[in-house]
Amino acid sequence: MTAGANALGMAGGDGSLAVVAAAAAAHGIPFVCVPAGTHNHFALDVGVDRHDLTGALDAFTGGVERQIDTAEVNGRMFLNNVSLGIYGEAVRSPAYRDAKVRTLLEIAAEVMGPSAKAPELRLADDQGREHHHLAVVLVSNNPYALDRPLARGTRPTLGGGQLGIVVLDAPGDSPLASGQAWTAPSLEVNAPAPVHAGVDGEAVDLSPPLRFAIRPAALRVWICSRHPGASPSARLHLPGYPPA
Repeated sequence: MTAGANALGMAGGDGSLAVVAAAAAAHGIPFVCVPAGTHNHFALDVGVDRHDLTGALDAFTGGVERQIDTAEVNGRMFLNNVSLGIYGEAVRSPAYRDAKVRTLLEIAAEVMGPSAKAPELRLADDQGREHHHLAVVLVSNNPYALDRPLARGTRPTLGGGQLGIVVLDAPGDSPLASGQAWTAPSLEVNAPAPVHAGVDGEAVDLSPPLRFAIRPAALRVWICSRHPGASPSARLHLPGYPPA
């Protein structure tokens, strides 16, 4: 790559994209996202048309460059998010990829049930309050839009220089069980044993403490000039969106 590659691309899902994007970022060359996975969440948020696979390839010859943030946990780069707790357990199930919603609900019932034992995760929130019994922890590369019904679940920007953090305490274990969301440039999560995690949708075991950090403007991305170049939640602020 250092001998003359102009860009590095990957056709695949979010987990595969992150591996190749990490190599591109390490060498300072642009990355091209070709959305050939199941959900292609990163493509949606970076502004690649997920339904135009051939058009995505045009970024190699006529792309518009964007510089975006990446995030990392214990030195491992991720583009979308790291999920701990219910989701971290669910992605380990062989049934998960074939029946994601049902598997997630089954894991939730086990973790959130009255006699269940939630994963032992500990962290301090943005107010310095300690959480010791967490059912859900979601750490994302920039925060998701949680208050925009037309584009909920997408990120308005990938250049804000902040992690998005969402936590939910296990019922009955904390007065803050309704859940909290905040942003921060870094986060540490502690646990007494290796933690099951979903890193950009891939099942991974992480050794505690889990140290998260944002890496501002760490990745150059080439996007086809015919594609939106922004996520749905970012386009909510543009004239004419949503389209009539």
